[in-house]
This record gives sequence, C-alpha cells and structure tokens, in this order.
Amino acid sequence: MSRRPASLILRSEARPRVSKDAPERGTAPPLTGSSFEAPSGRPRTAIPGEALAADGLPPLRDVVAAHGLEPRKALSQNFLFDLNLTRKIARAAGPLPGVAVVEVGPGPGGLTRALLAEGAERVIAIERDPRALGALAEIAAHWPGRLEAIEGDALRLSAQTLFGKARGLPIRIVANLPYNIATTLLTQWLEVEPWPPFYERLILMFQREVALRIVATPESRADYGRLAVLTGWRAEARILFDVKPEAFIPAPKVTSSVVELIPRASPAPCDAATLSALTRAAFGQRRKMLRQSLKGFAAARGLDLAALLTAAGLEPTMRAEEVSVEGFAALARVAGRPVR
Repeated sequence: MSRRPASLILRSEARPRVSKDAPERGTAPPLTGSSFEAPSGRPRTAIPGEALAADGLPPLRDVVAAHGLEPRKALSQNFLFDLNLTRKIARAAGPLPGVAVVEVGPGPGGLTRALLAEGAERVIAIERDPRALGALAEIAAHWPGRLEAIEGDALRLSAQTLFGKARGLPIRIVANLPYNIATTLLTQWLEVEPWPPFYERLILMFQREVALRIVATPESRADYGRLAVLTGWRAEARILFDVKPEAFIPAPKVTSSVVELIPRASPAPCDAATLSALTRAAFGQRRKMLRQSLKGFAAARGLDLAALLTAAGLEPTMRAEEVSVEGFAALARVAGRPVR
C-alpha cells in the first residue's frame, strides 16, 4: 500500500486529537470557538479547548497523540516539546532567510517548525519513521513550498542528493541527532569530498560526553581521540549550550549539548581516508607508543614506520593522545597521497 507523500495537504477532518496535558511552553492560550486561517486559506473553527502554539499549529503533545508518535527506543527517539528551546537551537544557526536547512530525525517537527518560523527558505527533513510523515505534512501545508520531508536513512543520502534538494541555496545542517547514529553521521560529513563541503555550518545536538570528545584537544587527554582529530582538522568546533535531560520526552539519562561546527576553508593538506585509517589505528591502542600502535597501519601499506614518524616530525615514543591535529595531518600526508 502506497503512503501519502509528505508534502500532501491533509484533509480538514484529520485534526489532531485534543490532549489533556498542559500545553508546552511557547504556546498561546487556548482558543475556544474562535477561528484561524488554515493552510489552504479557508478559516477553520478551533476545537473547543484546543491550544495553538505561537506559529498557529497544535502543541507538540497533541501532534504526538494524534499521529501515534510515542518515542521508540529502537529509533533512538527523544523529542523536544519546549518550543522556546527549539527556537533557541534554530537561532544558533544564524540568520536563516535565503538558506536551506537539512534536519535529521525531525519526529513530530518541533525543531522543524522553529526553523521555518525563523525564516528558513527551505527545510529538508530526513525521517526514518513513517509515523512522522503525517505530522510533517501538516507543517508543510502550513508553510507551502518550504518543507520537503524525505522518508529514508540519513546515512544513505549522498551529498549530491542534499545539494540538489537545496536548489542552489546555501546549506546548513541543524538537527537533534538520534544518539545511535550521531557520531557516524558527523564523521561522514567531516570526511566528505570535495572540500570545502556542501554545507556551510553544522548545529548539532549530542550527548554531552560526545560533545566534549568533539571539541577536545591534547590538553584534555581523556576526551581527545579520533573524533577530535577529524573535527579539528576540518572544522572549528565549540559547545554552545547544554540541554537538561528533562527537556526531552522521554528524558535520557545524560545531559545533551548543542555544538557548532564551521568548516575550515583550507585544512592542513592530507588524504581524508588515510587520516581516518591512521587515527583509527593510533587511538585503537591509545595507551601504547606510536611505534607499537601504528605497526599494523604501516605494515599494511608497506611503509617503514620509523622513517614515517621521522618524516612527520614525531617521536616514536609518543602516544596518540599526545599528538596534535597538525601532527596527525603531517603523518597522514607522508603516509598517503597528499591532496593537491
């Protein structure tokens, strides 16, 4: 049986059921017997007791109830119901008029609505959960021509596809990422070729412990690892603010952090695949000296490890956590084909 496309305007009778829960912060007082302009341009009489958010759409709790969107652990779903917080995340991406925003895992659309309300010309929402398509369709109808929902796996969507969907607009990626694919997605975006990438900024939410690993330096050895090297090589990263567990439904057991990543125009020249393999080997045995942890890496490529380290200006007795981003880039440069 075929599904309705996410851009389809829902029939007027398919209204969200009224929730008995109090509306989330950022909503207007309940409307009783009044009307507002529907997406189609026809006035719609509000359901008695129904509360509308400031953007004219139902509260997210009502949307979740209406579409059977209870969060699923298997999909790593933790929804943000606080519309003030979603607006804060959207504003962190900078001025959005004239910009296409890629969002991963929109769920009931709290952040999607904030991005549109903040003026994003286009939002490309990628969602694996087919239950969310109806909620996204309502948002698409409310902001005609500005939201495109794609049912699919963000890990499988190419940069070329996203670039085409943006229709020539500059791209920013803004997302409350599902925790189970967050680091994999970030690594994929950092290793994309060619560089500079197809996006101009990333505003992403991670578990705080992952965020600390993203922005780490050799001075913070416990958190410094492969993710920090890949990030530091190609982007300038900083933590913008934290989000407490109780902001989510269901509440995770950890604090989350919103991270900003700005691509470097000219990162240190080296081959991305070589750097990726090198850091995987080095931090895979992070307590061992480089002369030991990189043995397998060098042998697989027929390289003289001692000569390789000397050429990169590194001591064989150093450990991975002591090597700077520049040091790893130099090592990758002499080990693999340099980027010209």
